[in-house]
Formats: sequence, C-alpha cells, structure tokens
Amino acid sequence: MDFRGVAKINFLMLISFLCLQARAESSRSVFFLDGSSQRYIRNRPLDAAGETDSMSLYEVAAATSVLLGFAPPSSLPADSSYKLNEVLSPNPFDRPQAVMILEVRGVKGPLLPADYLNFQGSTLFRSRVIGSSKAEIRLPGEDEVSVVTLDEPLDDECNAACVDKELSNLAHWLRGSYLGSIKSLDGELSVPLPSGSTLKLHLSKKTDLHFASSLVSLFRSIKKVVEIHEDLAGSSVNPAELLIGRFTGIEVLEEEYGPEEITQQGVQLFQTTLAKLFDLLQTAYGGKIVLIIMSNEEPSSHSGAMLDVTFSARISRWLKEESTTNATSEVLLVRRSLAWITGIILLVSTIIGVYLLLNMSLTRDTLLYSNVKLD
Repeated sequence: MDFRGVAKINFLMLISFLCLQARAESSRSVFFLDGSSQRYIRNRPLDAAGETDSMSLYEVAAATSVLLGFAPPSSLPADSSYKLNEVLSPNPFDRPQAVMILEVRGVKGPLLPADYLNFQGSTLFRSRVIGSSKAEIRLPGEDEVSVVTLDEPLDDECNAACVDKELSNLAHWLRGSYLGSIKSLDGELSVPLPSGSTLKLHLSKKTDLHFASSLVSLFRSIKKVVEIHEDLAGSSVNPAELLIGRFTGIEVLEEEYGPEEITQQGVQLFQTTLAKLFDLLQTAYGGKIVLIIMSNEEPSSHSGAMLDVTFSARISRWLKEESTTNATSEVLLVRRSLAWITGIILLVSTIIGVYLLLNMSLTRDTLLYSNVKLD
C-alpha cells in the first residue's frame, strides 16, 4: 500500500475517533437548579445553552464544594475558576450549604418539565459535560459535612410487606393507587400523569419492579433527609449537607421496552416525582438548597458513578515520641516524679497559707479594713 493510502486510512481512523469522542461528550450534561426565593445560580435558559458551553466533572465537583460553603481545590486552574464564576452567583458569603446531586441514566432532554420551571421561577444553568468519566468531591471532614446516600436498595432493610407499604405510600403521594402485593406476584402500581394518561406498572415483571423500587428508594431517602435536617436544625451543630445518589430506573425501562410509550411514561413519572421531591426539600430547607442533576445516556455497565465523595485526611497535631522500651519507662518515671513533687509543694503551700490566714490579726486584713481608719 502506498503512502497516500496509508494517510487516507489514518485520516479516516482519526475522524472516526473524533466522532465517537464527540458523541460520548454530548451524551452527558449537568443541570444546576435553585429555588425562586434564593438565588445561588446564574440564570441560563435552556434554549440559551450553545454547543460551546461545557464543563468538566472536576469543575462540577468544585462548584459543589463552593455551594457547600468550602473553598474550591487549590489546584483549580484559572479557566475552571472562570467557569465557576459563570455558574455560581457572585456573592461568596451567600451559599446554601446544602446540595442534592442526582445522577440519572437513560434520559434524553430536560429532566424537569418546562411547565414546572416556569411556574417555580427557578434559576437554571445547563451545560454539557466533557472530559473524564469520574471526579471526586473533596470535603474537609465528616464532622463538617453530613452526607446522605439517596439510592440505598430497599432489600437492605425492607421485606415484601414493607415494600408493599412503601409502594402504597408512594402511590397515595402521587395520587395514584397500588393493588395486590409483591409476594403474590399481582402487584400493580397506577399513577396518573400530567399528559392525561396513566402509567400502569405490573410488579410481577422485574423491569417494572426495579423502576418502582427506584422511585420508592428515592422517596424514602428524601423523607429521611428532611427528618435529619430538622434534627440538625434543632441542635447546636450546623454542618453542610450533601445528598447524592443515582437513579437507574429509566435506563432499565429503556433496555426492556426501548423507546415505547411505557418508557416515555416512566420519564414523565420520574419528572413529576423529582419536581415534587424538590418542592419538599425547598420547603424543608427554606429555599437554601441547590439541585444538581447529572444526565448520562451511557449504560451503567460501562462506568460507575460520575461523582464520588472523599474526605481529606486530618493531620495529627500530637507529637509522637520514638524511643525504646527502657527510654519510655524512664520518661514515665520522671513525669510521675515531677507530678508528685509539684503536688506536694502545692499542698504544703496551701496548708501554710490557710494557717497564716486563720491566725492573722483582723486589723491587718487590708481588704476588710481598707476604708476604716484605725488608731
């Protein structure tokens, strides 16, 4: 093969790689959303986000740290600092110190309905996510931040009867109904949607059960978060609060049913549930919370969580003595001897002082007779 043919193949391979990379980059996006009463995010309408707007996961993690009230990493480059200024409000003394991060798999397009955003008057910033597939949110310490996981499976603390009860509570909260039971394989969850249709999930199917269980887990976790926040608000300790989790229910529907009506209905139900849960958090936190939604169209089997939480190691301030066993015994003997001698001296001094005070003439007490002139 001549040089021209080799160059053509290399060029085609380069174009294919760039196309695949662009497709991978465009499959992820991030949404920052605050409430109408508090403004922590700069306003960026959905239709104003151009193709050139992008953020790395490292920048999203840094923005999360700032919203929690902590300084961004010292290694943050100048370009990333400029990007944070485009996202966050300019007031550094007004941060919510509470953030909810939810990674959603399998959803294309906005994760919250436009009607909800227009009604709430919330501030929204949207951007594509490029670069690495993972990043770490570095936090100072567990005593300064309360981290709650939102995607704990129900199987850990809930049996079949408990799942039935939670499904019934979720259906009632969404103004739907739940009939049957998990154990008898005839459970059915029916929920009305804003479009006028009704989503019916037959929980005898693993796919439908996984989607419904994911909604229940998210619903239970948010209720637990509200309780924890109320307990923290009533105590002297006031740590920052980070709520983080993943939702894979829509991805499972997409894999099982494809782009059929039930998948679209599942997206509508998730949007409705998320909007109601965010309203619940807004009320509990008094508007001082920011919602960050990470949208990822890549399958979960290809990658794990996009953002992880790590705590910085504390540097011990105690001086450790490196010595042999004999040297340690000698040090202990000297310390005990000094402690006994000091204690004896203080005790003898106290006894002598008390004796002298008791036998002192009253006329020599300058505190009692400072204003009395004696002959």
